[in-house]
Amino acid sequence: MIKLLRESARKYPWILKSIMGVLAIAFIITMGWWGFSEQEPDHVATVGDLSVSRDEYRRAYESTLRYYRENVKGEFKEETIKDFVIDGLIESKLWTIAAEDMGLSISPEELRDDLTRREEFQRNGKFDQDLYRRFVQLNRMTPAHFEAMHSMELLRNKARLVILDSVALTPAEVAEAEALVAHQAKDEKAEGAAARDRILQDFLFQKQQRALMAFREAVRAKTPIKIRKELL
Repeated sequence: MIKLLRESARKYPWILKSIMGVLAIAFIITMGWWGFSEQEPDHVATVGDLSVSRDEYRRAYESTLRYYRENVKGEFKEETIKDFVIDGLIESKLWTIAAEDMGLSISPEELRDDLTRREEFQRNGKFDQDLYRRFVQLNRMTPAHFEAMHSMELLRNKARLVILDSVALTPAEVAEAEALVAHQAKDEKAEGAAARDRILQDFLFQKQQRALMAFREAVRAKTPIKIRKELL
């Protein structure tokens, strides 16, 4: 099952992006409903000083399970989906910690610009305040709660971008890519140039992904993580 999930992510990157979006929305909605009213600790995992609430996990699990049933053919084991979801939620917490360690923040202007560009809040190519308010109300949230949670997601994305922007190909890696181009492209110069750009982008993307994984694992290694398996 894990292999199926990974292969789906490689072959269909939009699937992984959509799942991450589902997890992010589940996180936002969960916090809007319950995160500000719980009196007693109720969590399935702790990541440093942060926690994953039972309701946050449940909604993410149900959303992910529904998404796979509707979009990916094949049988799914509950335990595999559970592991996939809790890993994703824990990773979100790790990137929150990373962003805080970097001293990053999201300004009101950044939050406003992102919200007004989101397609679900646009009508005829422009931000529609009524659509936005309806979305917030349907999810039983206040604009302040939704914007606070969305700001946290933007903060995590900013931390990832810091890592991505710090990665560049070395001269040796560029030379390796060009050697691969010379081996594969032997036709027109235009095709050779396009192949070179494509291979360079592939090399850079792979290096960036390795950098993200290495950084995340470094944060994980120094962060106490506890999962209450009996509550999953």
